[in-house]
Amino acid sequence: MNPSATGWIKKLLTFLPESNVLQLDKASFYKRLKATGFIYGSNINCICDLVDDTDFNEEERCKVNLVTAFYYIFNLETVEGNFLNSVVDYYKATDEHKRSFLSELFGEPSSDKLLEQIIHKRIHIDDNIITKNFNYFLINAFLFIDIIGYHRFLTERENTKTYISNFESALETIVFTVLDSKTNKTEYDQNLIKLFEASLRHKKETQLSKDQVAASISGTLEKRYVVDIVCMASWSDKQIDKNEYLYLNQLRQDLDIDSHILIQSIDDINAFYEKNRDKIAFLSAKNLAQSFYDNSSSIVTRLIKRNSKRLTKELSQSKEAIYLLTQSTKRNLTEEEQKKIQNQLLDIFKSIPSLAIFMLPGGMLLLPLFVKFIPKLLPSAFDENRIDED
Repeated sequence: MNPSATGWIKKLLTFLPESNVLQLDKASFYKRLKATGFIYGSNINCICDLVDDTDFNEEERCKVNLVTAFYYIFNLETVEGNFLNSVVDYYKATDEHKRSFLSELFGEPSSDKLLEQIIHKRIHIDDNIITKNFNYFLINAFLFIDIIGYHRFLTERENTKTYISNFESALETIVFTVLDSKTNKTEYDQNLIKLFEASLRHKKETQLSKDQVAASISGTLEKRYVVDIVCMASWSDKQIDKNEYLYLNQLRQDLDIDSHILIQSIDDINAFYEKNRDKIAFLSAKNLAQSFYDNSSSIVTRLIKRNSKRLTKELSQSKEAIYLLTQSTKRNLTEEEQKKIQNQLLDIFKSIPSLAIFMLPGGMLLLPLFVKFIPKLLPSAFDENRIDED
């Protein structure tokens, strides 16, 4: 399954009915979803036990987790009708047509393809694949709000849009109260502020009152989610200080949450960050140049792997391209040779739709990386000096 190619949702739905996650109660499912990083906006793996996510990037894992969570809620409420249609209907019911990114998509005849487009738009903070390489923050951090809204949509139907807006406003008030209260903000705090601000659909100019916040957060999932996000905002280098803990404890009382849930949330964020520090963009503290190189390398490597057969076929028809690629493994190509191989690669990209990103403005920046990685991932004939390891 390739979550970046058309048809991935239908493919995923062939796995989900047999997944053991559907047998979990609501609290256990939420705990397992949190362990993937979805709740924290950093998808380390997929919750579906039947999906091989070895070659997935974070965006693709996020897509799978989002659809899996929708599917779990749909089955939890034993809703009649079509799952795909119900999620599309939910997004239609909560969309602001005058300015929303979804408006341009409605009218697509196929529910699965429409949902793929909606999800692709929904999870991104920045939808430009070239610009994204310069950013730490790619994935919407508040996607669980969509799951909360969908649950509300299935169970009550009425005023779902208002409910989501009020809930997001309450979450915004709580989170930014915590972040703004920090006198000395760390790089982590600054990054979280940027991430949260970019993830909010509508940032309110005035914060809600304490009573308004409590009134907007009523369900079990909502309460657990809010506590986890506040723990995420409070966290700083494996610790939550005394004042922050007092605030968390007061919030726990206001929302009528058991103390063990708060303690578990603190333990969970500490354990998740300690285990996955190197995999989380806003914890890695890389400079922009390194972030660009790492993200670009990941994109190029993945595209070559997924299109290796087609690339091999297309390249085999060009003796000059094969020669230059082989030479690139032994020496640096001259400026003229680099231009020749780039022009030939661009011709090949025209015939492979998933490589069309290199035709976009800025795509040429990735071509030198493409030339570098092709010999490593295609058959050994492209690299005479390669030693294949068993």
